[in-house]
Amino acid sequence: MTIVIRGNTAVLGIIGYPISHSMSPVMQNAALTALGINAVFVPFAVAPEQLALAVHGLIALGVHGFNVTVPHKEAILPLLDEIDASAALIGAVNTVKSAGGRLIGYNTDAPGLLASLASDLDFSPLGKRVIIIGAGGAARAAIVALARAGVQTILIANRNRLRAKVLSAEFKESFPAVDIVSIDLATLLASIADHAADLLVNTSSIGLNGTAFAGLDLHGVGGMRVYDMVYGTEPTTLIKTALAAGCRAVNGHGMLAAQGELAFRIWLGQDAPKGLMKQTLLQD
Repeated sequence: MTIVIRGNTAVLGIIGYPISHSMSPVMQNAALTALGINAVFVPFAVAPEQLALAVHGLIALGVHGFNVTVPHKEAILPLLDEIDASAALIGAVNTVKSAGGRLIGYNTDAPGLLASLASDLDFSPLGKRVIIIGAGGAARAAIVALARAGVQTILIANRNRLRAKVLSAEFKESFPAVDIVSIDLATLLASIADHAADLLVNTSSIGLNGTAFAGLDLHGVGGMRVYDMVYGTEPTTLIKTALAAGCRAVNGHGMLAAQGELAFRIWLGQDAPKGLMKQTLLQD
């Protein structure tokens, strides 16, 4: 079955910059087609300086809902009429629903990550030590998800140490029972074995377009699991390095599919066919 565009076809989408690498249209359209829903999911490349104009345009065009990806997950908050409590705590939105001309923001990244960690890495966060690389919207979602799930320690590593320190201080107030600290990324990469972490989560853009972590050494951390939110047709350097060191490692396909299923329900009030989005991603 193929999607047939009609005069009354509902429009869903995703905004980001760049956006050509996004696999959300593939999996979302597969779910829409499977259920025979008269809707289509399209990508919109929106430069940062055009965000406000683009959001107003989406409202004017009657777009039913849309995903938000880098670099807009935090910047879009002031443009929304209402923000779900969980998204407000995270401070980032990745899913927006239009209801009567009002835009309501949600964050499905956090539960999507936990679902993928459980299914793809057989990982339970309770009492564990976690390293998070990055300090943007995806990092914020990961911190909230893991803190709520009962991790013992979160170490935030970022190229800009100040951003990591600010993030650490902010979430210490929300989660006083979790030891949340920051470190310079270069320092972490040079001595990662010293931190005895159970899980490493890359939320940064490092890994896109073949980029790699300079100085990464995973020797001696074979028991650590590695989750790279970056995904593509080929394994990232982080994934390759982790597997070579004996770590269990996966990319972000599972999280992308899980958060996509949650977004689908927010927009349409029904579930996507279970497992179809992930299956579509792995086949594409």
